[in-house]
Amino acid sequence: MDDADRLPTVLVVDDVDMNIMILEEILKDSYHIITAENGKKALEVLRKVEVLPRLILLDVLMPEMSGREMFDIMKADEALKRIPVIFITSENDSEGELLSAGAVDFINKPFFPEVVKLRVKNQIVLKNYSDSLEEMVAEKTAEATSILDNTLQALANIIEYRNLESGGHVKRTQFFCKALIDYILESHSVYAAELWTMEPDVIVKSMVLHDVGKIGISDSILLKPGRLERDEIEIMKTHTVVGKNIIEEMMKAVTDQDSIYLKHCRDIAWCHHERFDGKGYPQGLAGFDIPLSARIAALADVYDALVSARVYKEALPHKEAINIIGEGRGAQFDPVLTDAVLKIRDRFWEISRRNQ
Repeated sequence: MDDADRLPTVLVVDDVDMNIMILEEILKDSYHIITAENGKKALEVLRKVEVLPRLILLDVLMPEMSGREMFDIMKADEALKRIPVIFITSENDSEGELLSAGAVDFINKPFFPEVVKLRVKNQIVLKNYSDSLEEMVAEKTAEATSILDNTLQALANIIEYRNLESGGHVKRTQFFCKALIDYILESHSVYAAELWTMEPDVIVKSMVLHDVGKIGISDSILLKPGRLERDEIEIMKTHTVVGKNIIEEMMKAVTDQDSIYLKHCRDIAWCHHERFDGKGYPQGLAGFDIPLSARIAALADVYDALVSARVYKEALPHKEAINIIGEGRGAQFDPVLTDAVLKIRDRFWEISRRNQ
């Protein structure tokens, strides 16, 4: 590794060769300098480099593409917007406006070497500190997420063992959800764009707590062989509200109270027994008022319930279960999602056979 590889990289963008030469001379001992003659050329450089520069010195007025135009493009680009920019300014440039736009600092012409060195050094130090802090936060977030995943999975397993389901129901419903979501995205369904914004992988993970409210249902009802009485059915229905309340208590306890993970958990636990025609429970929501995550969960949950043996029923054949799903199109289930399940029915059966 040569010295240039070890030094922080600074991109200098200026249409005046003399300015570039002066800045290179001032900074060359401490930084690896790359250059461009205008905003357009600088963006081309940024697209090609293996490692992005730690800092950009950017002239305001240049031909083809000005520094402000380049800066605006960078701020709209996920890969470039975090690179700090020091503007190279002249007497007529509005330094306050540049700082308001997001520049970290400015350097006036003519250049004073010590001022240039100090301003560049300060921003490199701040950039390094910011990156280190973000890495630390990311590591802690990943660690916390892993702990949360394991805790929620353990809780789901406890509920399933109590329900005599041997821990398989949750895993299968997650697999069904993933298969359905993958098909929606790959087929460019009308729901694809919305799903992308919802972090689809998180929806799959969130299925782990869809029946968490059953922890509040007595064994005499939960494990009863045969049909439930009307009052027992009403008690069983409360597992949706109990689940919602449990997860909302979790949301209060975690640092990230806006966690999309727990929001999906809550929506699914609360709404996966709603019906598209409004005849479900606990709220009687209909159509698109039911969260998309819960409409997906409903199909996964019902299919697995149909093809799995329970204390109160035998397992149904796959074909019969699919017919029941189809008959529920537009009534119990979202019609678009139902059509998707019918398209991938073989995939559902394969998942069911492999995970009994």
